[in-house]
Amino acid sequence: MTHWQKSAITLAATLVLGVSFMCSSACGSEGIAREPFGHTADGKAVDLYTLTNANGMEVAVTTYGGIVVKLTAPDRQDNYADVVLGFDKLEGYLAGHPYFGAIVGRYGNRIAKGKFTLDGKQYTLATNNGENALHGGLVGFDKKVWRARGALTREGMTLTLNCVSADGEEGYPGKLEVKVVYTLTNDDELKIDYTATTDKATPINLTNHSYFNLAGQGTGDILGHELTIDADRFTPVDAGLIPTGELRPVEGTPFDFRKGTAIGARIEADDEQLKFGGGYDHNFVLNKKGNDLTLAASVYEPKTGRVMEVYTTEPGVQFYCGNFLDGSNVGKGGKVYNFRNGMCLETQHFPNSPNQPDFPSTILRPGEEYRTTTVYKFFAK
Repeated sequence: MTHWQKSAITLAATLVLGVSFMCSSACGSEGIAREPFGHTADGKAVDLYTLTNANGMEVAVTTYGGIVVKLTAPDRQDNYADVVLGFDKLEGYLAGHPYFGAIVGRYGNRIAKGKFTLDGKQYTLATNNGENALHGGLVGFDKKVWRARGALTREGMTLTLNCVSADGEEGYPGKLEVKVVYTLTNDDELKIDYTATTDKATPINLTNHSYFNLAGQGTGDILGHELTIDADRFTPVDAGLIPTGELRPVEGTPFDFRKGTAIGARIEADDEQLKFGGGYDHNFVLNKKGNDLTLAASVYEPKTGRVMEVYTTEPGVQFYCGNFLDGSNVGKGGKVYNFRNGMCLETQHFPNSPNQPDFPSTILRPGEEYRTTTVYKFFAK
């Protein structure tokens, strides 16, 4: 299938696996619907795809930035509510935002001073976070309009997004061809598969920057959420939030989330690292070996009973608790997003890895394939 109808359409979930066709919404609630979502400033059409599983869980993704606009999850009464921050209309995203729900790249997180040396050559990147390069630069993957294709697979409803990052874009070497596949399963999982190839050696570090509030988006802060991270160590940072290169034990620090702990329990502790980030904004070194898909973190919201488990093939996860949300973003349903009203668990390689040879490598070379997977699983208890 190469073209989508202009009106909203649904892909029937009752089809034989591997076969797809277009039908009206009367085919049932489970499926994939597409609708126009507006245009960018340069006139590019943007669409919104809504994936719905057999339980009624919905995930809406726009082709602008591959942004997760909506994600519903069940509470103890099996009521589904939207648990990610974002905007009702494209204009909110175009006006500038703190990466709500976006695919970030070519390099997620920070590269110090926007410089790195690869194979004896120094590269200078676009800087957009003081003197540092953050989340791919001034025009990262969060601002691209991605090509999209929906399908029904054995795993569930899928949305495949593709884009090309040109050689030299934002200062990065190599033509990078990227594919991101969102899959919504009937186990209430959102699976994200990232793949990429390049024609020149380049650093790459892709992730999703969704802000979660399991009590429901726009309902207040996330300090009562109980967080568990399977990490004995984290990467401490300097005042510019650049890792120092140390892998520091979490034992005896406010960064010990090896047992479920309320996010707000120690966030105001007299700790230099918390002061640097204005709270938590740090990479955790996961207790894993190899690239197997393993449980990295879980979050429990006591009032609703909602639980989110995060599985990943990546070696790290950035825990960010919305320290820079300041009420300037008016989100879905007119909700104002204030200080710490959302949290991110960004699966990743470590920040500034191109300048830290002891960190796991983020260099992709011609003939290799970049491949990572992250799964967000939702349920209630």
